[in-house]
Amino acid sequence: MRHPALVCAVFAAWICRFPAPASCGGHLNYRPVIGVLAQENLEGDHDAKGSSYIAASYVKYLESAGARVVPIRINETEEEYSKLFYSINGLLLPGGDVDIEESQFSRVAKIFYELAIKANDASDYFPIWGTCQGFQQLTVLTSNKNLLTLTNTKAVALPLTFASGAQNSRLFKSFPKDLLQSLSSENITSNFHSWSLSIQNFTRNAKLKRFYKVLTTNTDGRKEFISTMEAYRYPFYAVQWHPEKSQFEWIDKPGMIHSISAIRASFYTAAFFVSE
Repeated sequence: MRHPALVCAVFAAWICRFPAPASCGGHLNYRPVIGVLAQENLEGDHDAKGSSYIAASYVKYLESAGARVVPIRINETEEEYSKLFYSINGLLLPGGDVDIEESQFSRVAKIFYELAIKANDASDYFPIWGTCQGFQQLTVLTSNKNLLTLTNTKAVALPLTFASGAQNSRLFKSFPKDLLQSLSSENITSNFHSWSLSIQNFTRNAKLKRFYKVLTTNTDGRKEFISTMEAYRYPFYAVQWHPEKSQFEWIDKPGMIHSISAIRASFYTAAFFVSE
């Protein structure tokens, strides 16, 4: 067994908002370690240093909720990844712009995904969070297909459209009601993606339908796509939007939102995942 299930080491009175996972058995881990997967630098990026990177915003995002972070490097052996898997408490698959079928990022994500499935099936709790590219990667790993479709969602902030019962989901049920209202009515979720999983493609794929519960959707004016989902049986969560950007990225471009509501949404998503 790995460490006890994750819980964020933040204010004691506040953390009670988040229910402990069923596997806790009353033992809380106040020193959680979450791995963040690196990815290849893009060819032709003359500002890139080295062959791979992890955006600092994801590290800060997790640390802000009480987690420690370790890098998961690409181009290592399966044996090394297996050893690392049993030394951490969870995995974050970040956003980016690599091939989610042929890259080293996708190769390593698959290794950890399969290890997480086996661990959870053996009652060894291991959560995964996917953001943007990480969301897309999880859909490929679950369905064994690339079902993404082009959408006009590059550099735009949107409100979330909650599915029926989504506000009582594991992910959202501990969010304050006023924050849920802000998420549903204000343009505070940052979208920086050209590819999305449409509702149509999701509903046509039996593997995805059985595995994931749709929590929120969005539209680019033509296509409705899934923006938040969680697995039914596993502690796997995915957002097509970028909660980390509101707190920790300051590029001046459309879609970058730094309102109080956006920052609260960032913190609550991070705190939820760390509490897992």
